[in-house]
Amino acid sequence: MNFLLSTAFVLCWSSGFIGAKLGAGSASAVTILMWRFLPLAVILIIITAARTSWRGLAVRDVARQAVIGVLSQSGYLLTVYYAIQLGVSSGTTALIDGVQPLVAGALAGPLLRQYVSRGQWLGLCLGVSGVVIVTRADAAAGTGVAWWAYLIPFLGMLSLVAATFLEGRSHRQVAPVVAMTAHCVTSAAIFTAFAISTGAAKPPAELAFWGAIIWLVALSTFGGYGLYWIILRRSGVTRVNTLMFLMAPVTAVWGALMFDEPFGAQTVIGLVVGLAAVVIVHRGDASSTRGREPDTERVETSRPAEYRA
Repeated sequence: MNFLLSTAFVLCWSSGFIGAKLGAGSASAVTILMWRFLPLAVILIIITAARTSWRGLAVRDVARQAVIGVLSQSGYLLTVYYAIQLGVSSGTTALIDGVQPLVAGALAGPLLRQYVSRGQWLGLCLGVSGVVIVTRADAAAGTGVAWWAYLIPFLGMLSLVAATFLEGRSHRQVAPVVAMTAHCVTSAAIFTAFAISTGAAKPPAELAFWGAIIWLVALSTFGGYGLYWIILRRSGVTRVNTLMFLMAPVTAVWGALMFDEPFGAQTVIGLVVGLAAVVIVHRGDASSTRGREPDTERVETSRPAEYRA
């Protein structure tokens, strides 16, 4: 089950880059983001209005989820889309996002008290190497782009890391559908206000735009974003973020199939290295769990599920 969830997560999260490219030719980033989240927020409100999952949640629980939504959706997506709009290539953006697992792994110990073994560190560093191999040529081609534009996706990566740890430190576990509703409603409000204030709220009439919106909602939001939080709660920060190493090579394969983008030996090598990194981290996590003392196991089990590695 974990393998199937991880595979689906990688494919769905990678689809966000493909969907962004599908819609880039017909509308600006803020227009795409507004119409990606506005209808979705309405649908989720209708679906969850009568659910009992909201019962027992305090105002601060909902507010916490709203903040997580601002960081993980609004902050992350807006910076990524804006960077690409400024001329930063998708490969360079993927490279910067690929540093996220190393940042999350370094912070998992002091913030969530999650053990990161030497084998896992080896896998994390190997994963960074795989991402660098795949995106190196694309990053080198980003000439003519202002230097500060490359800081924007870095801020987005930090925003998603902050959201991950804010969720990990939550003492009350919120149902995934409720959390997604709070996140999407918050994002819809932010992107709609931004689009209206900049005169970009009107959607284009092209079918390609609406096809991209459907793609992004179904695959990227429900699939990628939803599975991100499910895997985070089931497996912990280190595992879910290690899967992010596979996004760049998988996106490269997908882009080659759909848009005839170049797919050479570097991409193949990067994909193999990324897969090896995931295997090493997952095995390191399993061996470290088996090697724990009984007392440690009892302490670990007594924590809420989202605290476990």
